[in-house]
Amino acid sequence: MWYEYLFKVFEILNYIVLGIFALLILVQLFEIIVALITKKKKFPSSAKLAKIAYIIPARNEEDVIKNTVKSLLENQNYPRNLFNVYVIANNCTDNTARAAEEAGAIVLVHDDPDPKHHMALYPLKYGIDYILNNDKDSEIIIRLDADNHVNNDFSKLMNDAYQSGSSFSRPYEGAMNGAQNFFTKACSFFYCFDSRFGSRARERLNLCAHPNGPGAAMSRELLLASNGYDVKSICEDTEYTFNRMLEGKHISFVEDAIVYEDLPSTGRDTANRNKRIAAGNKELLKEKMGKMLKMFFKTFKFTYLETYLTYIWVSIGGALFSWMFLYYLYYFLFAGFAASGNIELSLNTALDYSNMIKTTLFVMAICVVSFYVLFGLLVPFVMTLTEYKKFGAKKRKELVLLIFFFPVYLIFYAFSLMIGGLKKNVKWEEVKRNKDFYDGK
Repeated sequence: MWYEYLFKVFEILNYIVLGIFALLILVQLFEIIVALITKKKKFPSSAKLAKIAYIIPARNEEDVIKNTVKSLLENQNYPRNLFNVYVIANNCTDNTARAAEEAGAIVLVHDDPDPKHHMALYPLKYGIDYILNNDKDSEIIIRLDADNHVNNDFSKLMNDAYQSGSSFSRPYEGAMNGAQNFFTKACSFFYCFDSRFGSRARERLNLCAHPNGPGAAMSRELLLASNGYDVKSICEDTEYTFNRMLEGKHISFVEDAIVYEDLPSTGRDTANRNKRIAAGNKELLKEKMGKMLKMFFKTFKFTYLETYLTYIWVSIGGALFSWMFLYYLYYFLFAGFAASGNIELSLNTALDYSNMIKTTLFVMAICVVSFYVLFGLLVPFVMTLTEYKKFGAKKRKELVLLIFFFPVYLIFYAFSLMIGGLKKNVKWEEVKRNKDFYDGK
């Protein structure tokens, strides 16, 4: 009957979707295996020290900026005369500029009345241009956010990478408040997972590190060659990284250099952040992903294909999950009616459809259990065992519940990304800072 042929057509289409889904998952699985069996890369310690300029865009950050600046100036194991901290007070209506200056930063005031420019890329462009033109001794420019702290050897480690020939490096992305609650635990796990597994695997396979805004270290030569910070999107860190990749530049991962972020601690702030990331990346990926694929076929360098297969999730993830939900709803309804003998059949018998349902449910159960064991138990267990301090936790037991409930966050994370990917415009919303973690409480 015609509806059986339609069922077959949808079944073939679903196999194609499952093949795409499996390919994307296999890339992640491959990187996990590589990261588990390889040691982290360490750049040779260099006696030659470059001057560093830290740049921090800040809008109404008077509650945290003083502590951030002081932490940098007082705790780095690097000669104090070889680094400066620049704070770009961006359209502030509070005392951010004064607090930063009191802490010892060089403050640049950036006032731009255009509401479309009230995002990080504009003060960053302004500050980087200022440094390139007025602080010509600085060889490395490191971008931080107002909510970031770094480990004490951060400057030294980034200098080691630079002296080893890296013009663009990213750090390990950790958290200050990762143990605060479910949302910060899950979010910090997501970032630490990408650093510990994804970024380590890429570095060991000589692939480009993926974008990371906070802690990104760029050489003066690189920025001059790109005419400054040549970006225009809300996801400026991703855009700048992709621009350099498409020019053939390599982005390194410096695993021992750690930037600690203040992560969103409420469901609303987490969802808004994810939606903004997805919406911003969606527009950017429309422009860049085709070029990534073209570069792969031009150069046959796997780094372009790996980046494409990783970031294509943002573009097609929502469509993949929507298809599977709707398809299996249709599948079980049709197969159920067919198995009951209530409709006329010509291609298969009612028993055949009954067996299809049983087989599909069995395979789905195997996939769900396997996914939970790998991403819900094994990987979180390894992360808790080895990386807990980078979560901002003092003891491993603070993260135990995360081992069992991380898949719940993955669903929440995927859903919020999907919503962001479907929206045309997502406004930048300020996130509430967890001030206690800046004061060492």
